[in-house]
Amino acid sequence: MTAEHQDEPIALDLPPSLKATRRGAIAHIRLARAEKRNALDDVTVLGLETFFTKLPEDIRAVVLTGEGKHFSAGLDLSEVANDLDPLERVLHSRMWHRAFEAIQFGRTPDVTVLHGAVVGGGLELAAATHLRVAELSAYYGLPEGQRGIFLGGGGSVRIARLIGVPWVQDLMLTGRTLSAEEGHAAGITQYLVEDGRGLEKALELAAKAASNTTTTNFAVLHALPRIHESHPTSGLLTESLMATIAEMSPEATERLKDFLEKRAAKVLRQS
Repeated sequence: MTAEHQDEPIALDLPPSLKATRRGAIAHIRLARAEKRNALDDVTVLGLETFFTKLPEDIRAVVLTGEGKHFSAGLDLSEVANDLDPLERVLHSRMWHRAFEAIQFGRTPDVTVLHGAVVGGGLELAAATHLRVAELSAYYGLPEGQRGIFLGGGGSVRIARLIGVPWVQDLMLTGRTLSAEEGHAAGITQYLVEDGRGLEKALELAAKAASNTTTTNFAVLHALPRIHESHPTSGLLTESLMATIAEMSPEATERLKDFLEKRAAKVLRQS
């Protein structure tokens, strides 16, 4: 590996359960509780919020992975087994919501690599990112129904939008798990690769996303999902406003000129 491609640390105050490095304009954040199957405790969730809200300005995309055999086995149940009153439990869930919203509506396109267990809160975390790459070892589940609890990290919204309410009900009511192939067919992931190839694919996708203009990426990350959720009439107006802003950016002007003068590549079929 040449010097310009070596990973460098990112100077953020993160807990030991997270490791962050960068490769040029792409950051790589790792869940680092392999001994706990990367279960998500409060310290880790708050660390994710810190990471995604305090990224260096020159970072253009993020790759999220899990160390060890699993991406994440979900919520560390010791966090909700304590003697908390109802309001404290509501605020605990809202803390997860705040942290995952910082991921979904942050500055950067985020690509997640999924392998091994991707269950409960781990699937909720993955659903907050924008692109998901599954290795064949990945499997998905929502065991909250069998634990006597309910989704609390945004899954009732984000996962249901990915795969539909009937799938979420099936996973929660029966304890069913989906294989990587089944989850891909249901809509959890956009890419499916052989074991051990996920990071390579994620870095490739992150590099493509990082090469877009900042204005276009802002539109895709922030405007597009809100347009989808709005009334069509309001959505179309928002689309027109966002399109105008994007087209007037200096980067867009230069790129359109390059295309018209045949200096930019045409769209070709890609995998």
